[in-house]
Amino acid sequence: MKTLSTLLAAVLFGMASVPSGATAQEASAAENRFAAMSAEQVREYELDVARRVADLALIPPGVNVSPLPKYDYDKLDYGMTIGLERTPKGRLWACWVAGGDSPKAFFLLASSDDDGASWSKPRMVIDAHSPTLPTDRSVLVGVLWTDPTGKLWVFFDQSMDMFDGRAGVWATVCADPDADSPSWSAPRRLWHGVMLNKPTVLSTGEWLAPMSLDQREGFGPFRGLFHELDPLRGANALASTDGGRTWERRGAARFPNPDWHEHMFVERKDGSLWMLARTAKGIMQTTSTDGGRTWAEPTEPTGIRQPNARFHVRRLASGRILLVKHGDRIDAHQGRVQLSAWLSEDDGASWRGGLILDDRRGVSYPDGCQAPDGTIYVSYDRDRAARGEILLARFTEDDVLAGRLVGPKSALRMLVCRPLGMKPARPK
Repeated sequence: MKTLSTLLAAVLFGMASVPSGATAQEASAAENRFAAMSAEQVREYELDVARRVADLALIPPGVNVSPLPKYDYDKLDYGMTIGLERTPKGRLWACWVAGGDSPKAFFLLASSDDDGASWSKPRMVIDAHSPTLPTDRSVLVGVLWTDPTGKLWVFFDQSMDMFDGRAGVWATVCADPDADSPSWSAPRRLWHGVMLNKPTVLSTGEWLAPMSLDQREGFGPFRGLFHELDPLRGANALASTDGGRTWERRGAARFPNPDWHEHMFVERKDGSLWMLARTAKGIMQTTSTDGGRTWAEPTEPTGIRQPNARFHVRRLASGRILLVKHGDRIDAHQGRVQLSAWLSEDDGASWRGGLILDDRRGVSYPDGCQAPDGTIYVSYDRDRAARGEILLARFTEDDVLAGRLVGPKSALRMLVCRPLGMKPARPK
């Protein structure tokens, strides 16, 4: 298999300087020009070509609202959950990744009109791949969010390969997510980086979005292309004061050994912001007292232990904070097993409950939302490459506090979807 470096060299480095249909004499002249370059000049040329390849991620992707049969379940062989949302009239939308946790990734959305008991086939797809590109253009991570006006947002990243050092957060918005045939806006690029968790609506009415510009400079031949962005790298806070029409960067926290950040905000009762982020050591925290412009030195939150994996934290309508993490104890875990839900009544100082949503191994990437009646919905995936299941837990705060299901509508391990094109395992 050709590496990306080989592709860039073969497809772009040599061909970029030779016009289509060039004569042997013209090709020889181009070769001689490269031969006369110094090593530094060659490297500058390579970087310029790689940067132009990265610019292919700035081309707006399409929104495919007629994805069948090409993207039906029998054509899919991987499942990594992105997120879950509920619309004003009660429809649930789920989004997940197919193709792999890799440059082959793309997004699919399905919906449920019976509170998660059954789900549609894929209704919308965002797939940025093209056979004419020199390397893959991926749509790898993102999140669903219903804004205060009832519009459904799909935030997603677009990058060349896995991460080209810049990537970009894009959004498409649906003004009628409960319609029989929902319509989606043309995707627009909001900022650099990626976004894996929902915005937070502050007490001021501002929307605060957690956008991560990875502290790594890019992978493979894209490494180091965008040094002008280095001052912006970190777990960023971007604010909108006009209902999402424009977004302005306020500031960022930088964590030791972050893993895509996957950060989330909670506005505390005193008006300060509490940020939790994913790092190689697990969850780390920081706080801001000026609306996200500056952040305190990161620390480990007292009493919370989590593997290097996504978690979910959110203020509920009751005022409590919901935390979904791994482990049957708030201060312990055994890896990506025992996905559990916890509640705090004192802004994260202490936690109660411990409802096990799924005690199996290979469960990960929780995201959630809450209905007006208090019902909590959390989606997650299980065994992405072998089973690819996207699952749903439906529960209440009483269930969490009891450590077991007590609500009449509560249910666990509800299947959202499963890819049916899985390749059979090779015999050992």
